[in-house]
Amino acid sequence: MKRTVLALVAMMTMTAAMAQGDKKEGKGERKFDRTEMIKNRTNETVKKYGLNDKQAAQLLELNQKYADAMGPSMGGSRGQRGGRGDGRVRPRPDFNDNDNTQQQGQRPEMTEEMREKMKGQREQRRQARQKYDTELQAIMTADQYKAYKADEEKRMKEGRRRGGRRN
Repeated sequence: MKRTVLALVAMMTMTAAMAQGDKKEGKGERKFDRTEMIKNRTNETVKKYGLNDKQAAQLLELNQKYADAMGPSMGGSRGQRGGRGDGRVRPRPDFNDNDNTQQQGQRPEMTEEMREKMKGQREQRRQARQKYDTELQAIMTADQYKAYKADEEKRMKEGRRRGGRRN
């Protein structure tokens, strides 16, 4: 009886260790792929608004052109929303540490220089968004663009209702 229980415990331990090993090697994780993200966004738009092949090719080129300028929602510089873009997870603060003078989980204080820099980045994204919309309007038909703008307005209202801002 003891041998059977011991064998089961050993087998369960090995199974758990093997499962953790797969996660460490990245087998269970999805990697961020910028080009794939841009293609997926383009394909979703093509299907949703019924774009033809010529429009789809133009839209893909447009999305690639503005990916960096418009941030993470376009597969740009940060990659995933709220993430670092490199697939790593932010470290959690060590709550078991007896020295509470250094709290790793807090953000640094916002300086006036940082505020100005962020304001400039927001303005650049806003301008890029306007240029993107202008070029998108040239690609889509009037009905397609009208439906796109209606959906965009709906997304913006939903974001405000939840209390968050969408970049």
